Amino acid sequence: MTTSGTDVSVESVVRRAAAAHRAERGALLPVLHAVQAELGCVPQEAIPVLADEFNLSRADVHGVVTFYHDFRREPAGRSTVRICRAEACQALGANRLVSYAREAGTPIGETSADGAVTVEQVFCLGNCALGPSVEVDGRLHGRVSPERLGALLNGTV
Repeated sequence: MTTSGTDVSVESVVRRAAAAHRAERGALLPVLHAVQAELGCVPQEAIPVLADEFNLSRADVHGVVTFYHDFRREPAGRSTVRICRAEACQALGANRLVSYAREAGTPIGETSADGAVTVEQVFCLGNCALGPSVEVDGRLHGRVSPERLGALLNGTV
């Protein structure tokens, strides 16, 4: 199988990433990160190739991919919004942000119908004094209200 819009096969991406990390202990995680960085996700087609590369069962590889929330099975939207759900942000209103995102049509863990935004949860952005905090495409925002989250989701901030 090839990735959409390119002639790069999933197998070649996985094998190249595995070769680059072969000498490392516990190389599966760095390889999964490398595959996701190149393909935008860890597609189902990568699982048997990874199992072959690391002499693991497909179930073992699948278990790692599904255990860690950082790995996606499908590509994310063009923008990624991460809402902090740690204790400090919860105390300052993170649940209102989660509710707002759900009501806006993009619940935690999903991508908007137009593919513009993926909303994720994290359990600390290290911005506790300015909670609730949200990260949009790597840029941190503090004291985010539901209205401001709406502007972030719509790309106006």
